Amino acid sequence: MTGFILKRLYYGFFVLLGVVTLVFMLFTILPGDPARMMLGQRADISSVEAINRELGRDKPVIVQYFAFVNDLSPLSFHNMSSPGSLFYPDSARYAPFVTLISSGETRVLLKKPYLRRSYQSKRKVSDILAQSFPNTMLLATVAMGFAAIVGIFLGVVTAVRKGSWLDQLIMFISVLGMSLPSFFAAIVIAWLFAFVLADYTGLSMFGTLYSVDDFGRGEYPDLKNLILPAITLGIRPLAIIIELTRSSMLEVLSQDYIRTAKAKGLGFKRIIFRHALRNALNPVVTAVSGWFASLMAGAVFVEYVFDWKGIGVVIVEGLEKYDFPVVMGSVLFIAVLLVIINIFVDIIYGLLDPRIRLA
Repeated sequence: MTGFILKRLYYGFFVLLGVVTLVFMLFTILPGDPARMMLGQRADISSVEAINRELGRDKPVIVQYFAFVNDLSPLSFHNMSSPGSLFYPDSARYAPFVTLISSGETRVLLKKPYLRRSYQSKRKVSDILAQSFPNTMLLATVAMGFAAIVGIFLGVVTAVRKGSWLDQLIMFISVLGMSLPSFFAAIVIAWLFAFVLADYTGLSMFGTLYSVDDFGRGEYPDLKNLILPAITLGIRPLAIIIELTRSSMLEVLSQDYIRTAKAKGLGFKRIIFRHALRNALNPVVTAVSGWFASLMAGAVFVEYVFDWKGIGVVIVEGLEKYDFPVVMGSVLFIAVLLVIINIFVDIIYGLLDPRIRLA
């Protein structure tokens, strides 16, 4: 089992390294001068050059890349001989840190990953993400909980009532939900509840298409403002869970032990929920774990439409303002989260099914 875990960590490390390299190269070649963004278009040339030197943009791309990776790595290498350089352990950027190895002018530090600072607010990107991530986590958790509970229930209903009008209706809604992109569903639901039904819901739009301030504005999230974005974000996983539960239940209900349970005179509810459903949930659990990771990354448009103060809003605002460190840090944070969740799920599978460890 130890070898299996190390193998998954090994793969995850190279996935993250690939994401870091791709993100760095993508944002390095994008147009725009960060110094001009920070100082304004009327800034003098000397000030612009000073900011670029501070950011390391006057260095070769390969040097910038290694400095970027060094900042992100919890185990980093630094040179004490040149204060102000990209590899100098500035306490304003890296504190708190622990010096593990000291040899001459070289230091090896153990620290928190440094995601740089916002060009606009000058705040650390890690602080911005720490403030917005709990809202995204809350939204994704509630959306996944809604999708799992309702999806499993409707999947069982469709399996038990196979071929009925109720089965056909739920399956039609399920197919519709799978084909509906989250960003489009968010706009439609916001328009429906904040414009068409505004007199009944008490919600309203202000000026633009979906400036729905009542949905999620404020320093602290209001649980009532969570209902619409959670339902919107949970539509697609809900549809998938209905399909998986139905197909898995139909397969289990055709097994011999179910027929034996019926022949013994066991109650209908006991057969369905104690025997059939428990054995039908394996593919559903797999889907829930995978979709939860996807929801953490896919909440961008839903958060923006409903103005829910999570990572999605941070990313969109960073793109609008060309605030590259914020966007890069958000993308990398989501990538790390996806890799960690996938590794955790793989380990659980390895514990449950020894055959997976041989793969």
